[in-house]
Amino acid sequence: MMYTMHYDSPLGGILLAADEEGLTGLWFETQKYFAAKLAPEHEEKMTPALDAACRWLDVYFSGREPDFTPKLHLVGSDFRQAVWALLRKIPYGQTTTYGALAGQLAEQSGKRVSAQAVGGAVGHNPVSLIVPCHRVVGSGGSLTGYAGGVEKKMRLLTLENSEAAKFYQ
Repeated sequence: MMYTMHYDSPLGGILLAADEEGLTGLWFETQKYFAAKLAPEHEEKMTPALDAACRWLDVYFSGREPDFTPKLHLVGSDFRQAVWALLRKIPYGQTTTYGALAGQLAEQSGKRVSAQAVGGAVGHNPVSLIVPCHRVVGSGGSLTGYAGGVEKKMRLLTLENSEAAKFYQ
């Protein structure tokens, strides 16, 4: 069974989704791919995974780095899983590029990986914020792409690091 709840953040409403295994979705209400893969049959109910996600968001939006991660249940292809695993390794307050992630994946797999393919996987991250896709920028510091919107991406980066003003749209 899938469970959902709404969270009011300083950047707007967020829909959270979880199953018995963990958090499956975290979407800003106006973002691209909103509630993608959310089962039509779901119930609004607090679960341990949703409670942990709310506590994580409370800490995060207070301007502090959360010292725990809610249990996640990410569903996607092997490639997307590999990209999302790299996203979880980007430290709070820091950024990387799509090209750098592609290079890391190529090194791991021994196969060429394009920055565009990485961008597609980043854009389909079902648990934004906790899997920090907003920390990925274009080469040269451009704020290219973010399913939640580039303005939100800038605000998230600024929340984590006041030096984020160096990025541009």
